[in-house]
Amino acid sequence: MNWYNIYPIIQMAIEEDLSWGDITSESLIDPNWTIELILYLKQDGVIAGLPVAELVFRELEPELEWTAHQEDGQFLTAGTPLASISGRAQFILKAERVALNFLQRLSGIATLTSRFVTEARKGSSTVRIVDTRKTTPGLRILEKYAVRMGGGHNHRHNLSDGVLIKDNHLAIIAKAGKSVKETLISAKQKIPHVMKMEMEVDSISQIPDALEAGIDVILLDNMNCEEMIQAVKEVQGRALLEASGGVTLKTIENIAATGVDIISVGALTHSAPALDISLDYQ
Repeated sequence: MNWYNIYPIIQMAIEEDLSWGDITSESLIDPNWTIELILYLKQDGVIAGLPVAELVFRELEPELEWTAHQEDGQFLTAGTPLASISGRAQFILKAERVALNFLQRLSGIATLTSRFVTEARKGSSTVRIVDTRKTTPGLRILEKYAVRMGGGHNHRHNLSDGVLIKDNHLAIIAKAGKSVKETLISAKQKIPHVMKMEMEVDSISQIPDALEAGIDVILLDNMNCEEMIQAVKEVQGRALLEASGGVTLKTIENIAATGVDIISVGALTHSAPALDISLDYQ
């Protein structure tokens, strides 16, 4: 991760929770009292976000002693200790919820991603499971990191990463009375030579124009498995094929078996449940 971009996210989260301080801890806990605690995993899953949690605690307790017992990307069982921490109790308590929010959210994404990857591998040993831009505003860099920790891959990080021509782009081109194929060829000439161009299609009939325009990746939008198999035969390796739309844990094995190269899953980031993690006394 680019840690330079992580600090503002952490500071924003702390400010959100501590705008006017922690009335409870400040009225009950002497600022000189110290405490020793352990982060525990309370359900099976893949861990992601331990370095982020550590940064949160250190932001409020510079004297923190942190000992990590595990690393991000590991699948662990319930009851596993993740890290031991010690320091001034009042400041650890102030950081607790923010640190756990990050850790539980990112670990939930990593865990769900791992499940999708495992199911997809039953249908194909080479297909890539990728995320989308359906992320929590402001947390994209962290959530995409969590996807990688779960064994997945990242699609575009933002709109400047690559060209992805979707149905609305095509509709606007058609409404303007322009040839889709000629517009695609023109766009290909405008972008940097190292950048790829992807196009969304919802029917097999759109594939020839995409190939003639030199499209690098063809996104098969909400196609059934029979249509995907037909698309694989039509393309014959001349472009990468990405399956997208309504992918679930129940359907991903069959989708992978069609021969597509990539499967994008918005649920990795927009529907992942948090993993249960607690901070308790030793």
